[in-house]
Amino acid sequence: MPSEVQEDLEGLQNALLNTDSVEQFLHELAVLSAQAMDGMMSCGMSLRQRGRSSSVTACSDPLASSADEGQHQAGDGPSLHAMRHARPVRIDDTAASERWPKFCRQAADLGIRSCYALPLMVDGEAVGALILYAERPAAFGPEETGRADRFGQDASGALTLALRMASCTDLNEQLRSSIGSRTIIDQALGVIMATEHVAQDRALALLRSVSQNTNVRLRDLAASIVTRVSGMPPQPASPFEEDD
Repeated sequence: MPSEVQEDLEGLQNALLNTDSVEQFLHELAVLSAQAMDGMMSCGMSLRQRGRSSSVTACSDPLASSADEGQHQAGDGPSLHAMRHARPVRIDDTAASERWPKFCRQAADLGIRSCYALPLMVDGEAVGALILYAERPAAFGPEETGRADRFGQDASGALTLALRMASCTDLNEQLRSSIGSRTIIDQALGVIMATEHVAQDRALALLRSVSQNTNVRLRDLAASIVTRVSGMPPQPASPFEEDD
């Protein structure tokens, strides 16, 4: 394995292990992408948010941030096009290109003369894009685009893992919340059963009726009942934590 490829993979592995959020991981990806091109370029990253029109963005430096901001304000540009159509886009000279004239004009004013954008693929779908900016025209010949494409493939694999890890974290949090709510509701049902001398199903029906009539969430109503009886807010035990 060539040393540069090994370095890229090690950098991606470290980013996965040492970041706490997808946003932070994207920033690390942007920095690594710029470094992968011998540190002579700037990099912007975009990640489509599921169910939203906006994207999460991260950049290697202020120059890339300014260029990306222009794209997102205009609603179009090479990075967004690569993400929407799942194919690379190259601009050899922003001062001469007729494609995306507003973006190219802003980029040229920033000192960016060429760029190369490629999609980030997860499970066969373009979920984001990586764009490299250079201060000289025609900076992306066969060698540079090949290097960028290889890094983009590795980055897509790392992003897939990062998104799956984030999804597992969200699922665990939802499970914790759901089980915690169930525990509090069960405690409130015990109070109602004892005070009203009714079975569990009747106690649940009473609790739901009050919740609907008062427009108070079932969990919040249950918590208020337990607090009123015990004098302390309920403290549901987490099934993911061992007892001391």
